[in-house]
Amino acid sequence: QVQMVESGGGLVQAGGSLRLSCAASGSIFSINAMGWYRQAPGKQRELVAAITSGDSTNYADSVKGRFTISRDNAKNTVYLQMDSLKPEDTAVYYCNAECTVRIPFGSYEKDYWGQGTQVTVSS
Repeated sequence: QVQMVESGGGLVQAGGSLRLSCAASGSIFSINAMGWYRQAPGKQRELVAAITSGDSTNYADSVKGRFTISRDNAKNTVYLQMDSLKPEDTAVYYCNAECTVRIPFGSYEKDYWGQGTQVTVSS
């Protein structure tokens, strides 16, 4: 089993910054891509940013130039640095990891999600 623990959300004024962290733990053999998604009230969950095991990154157009995703493979942790925040960034943010999980005599691949952390940006 794999556990994903997020931290770093909160309330910030427009133009401010927040840094989200998400640590994966458990019987992890390896992690491929990691990412951050968000879901605002009444809207579908959307991809914010993703990073591969080789550190290639991908961002939603709405956050390019303002958000930066990074990862620490030794700690199985992914980060999201959010700068120049806007009220429209308000949402619950979820981390995701594509894990290869170690089990006796083998392994399997599965996506795991964090519990979600609220980010609120006031105008």
